[in-house]
Amino acid sequence: MTEPLRTFPARPSRMPPRPAARSPLGVVLSGGGARGAYEAGVLSYVFGELPASLGRTPEIDFVCGTSVGAVNGAFLASVADDPVIGVGHLGELWTQIRLGDVLDFGVRQASRLYRVLTGSEKGDTVGFFDARPLAALVQREVRWRRLVRNLRSGQLRALTLTTTHVATGRPTLWVDAAPDVPLPKSLPRNVDVRAGRVRVEHVLASAAIPILFPPVPIGLDLHCDGGLRLNTPMAPAVHLGAERLLVIGMASSIGSDVPSLAPGQAPGAAFLLGKVLNAFLLDHVTTDLEELARLNALIDAGERAFGPDFMTRVNGELIASGQHPRKRLRALAIRPSLDLGRLAGEHMREERGRVRRELGTTLLRLLDIGEGADADLASYLLFDGAYAARLVDLGRKDAAARRDEISDFLFSE
Repeated sequence: MTEPLRTFPARPSRMPPRPAARSPLGVVLSGGGARGAYEAGVLSYVFGELPASLGRTPEIDFVCGTSVGAVNGAFLASVADDPVIGVGHLGELWTQIRLGDVLDFGVRQASRLYRVLTGSEKGDTVGFFDARPLAALVQREVRWRRLVRNLRSGQLRALTLTTTHVATGRPTLWVDAAPDVPLPKSLPRNVDVRAGRVRVEHVLASAAIPILFPPVPIGLDLHCDGGLRLNTPMAPAVHLGAERLLVIGMASSIGSDVPSLAPGQAPGAAFLLGKVLNAFLLDHVTTDLEELARLNALIDAGERAFGPDFMTRVNGELIASGQHPRKRLRALAIRPSLDLGRLAGEHMREERGRVRRELGTTLLRLLDIGEGADADLASYLLFDGAYAARLVDLGRKDAAARRDEISDFLFSE
């Protein structure tokens, strides 16, 4: 048995009234399994250490999360009225996770492998690993009543989570918004937008990587990881009204020229699965930011060529034809300065003995130790406090290295 995770008391809001002229801020949190500890580290600096040192707290309008970003996002939204203490606790929670709690693989799990691969007619759902410890953590640690108060008071404008509807494969956007906030419009037609209170099952479904974790029933339907179709939820934030986007990604900002495998070495299934997850869960950040940069460049070019009223005229035409108006957006993306797959490989090699004792040799091999320089699959599944501590620390350091840039983004109009 592990020691229970510590909780912190709810605190009354000390936030001043919102200034009318402030540009709405959206916090966009992407997915990546256990890599979410990096997000927690960035959040703990941006909304904890930095405001404490400046004596100013940035105000959050929208929190939009997908996959493990839904877990961190729900927590952030629940402490949005006073995030300085809350986000520090979030980092602590990640470092208290025990590897064997989430990656439990024994006789019980082995007996269910056939049902994982072929499905079940009994109405229950199964996955390769046990998601119940994560469910307990989300239920216990997200301040659900505070979240409701933050939204009802307008302290937070909206929280959105994304899941994938298993039966149709369509992305579903769940929107829990303040009373005066309309649902986002003009999203892609395949996105199913649903309004209502976000609950534990929405968060868990968004974080349920297919096959590895069981899909989660919401009502009569099964849902799984939202990162499969909408991993970087920038679009919901924009369509809700955000004009500044703080985006936290999981892919390294610095590419590596070192091959993961030796020449001629054939990859195994675990290695390939790690690369597939990278494609599903990591590449969207770069694509979305490049698209945003192109839009801003087009607006700048249009204003130089046709005058400062260029966008007013263009938006008039767009609105008349029933389309969503466009606007210039500020975005600040914070991404790891190190490859988290390689960091996972280093951690697993250093902790090989402990991991074998806790998980067994079979699961150790599944996490592709020794097959390549990196361990991408392991980086998604290492719900281990020691590994999380490395990622939390990296997130804090990466954010601290951009202190002036972040301060200007959060507090300058």
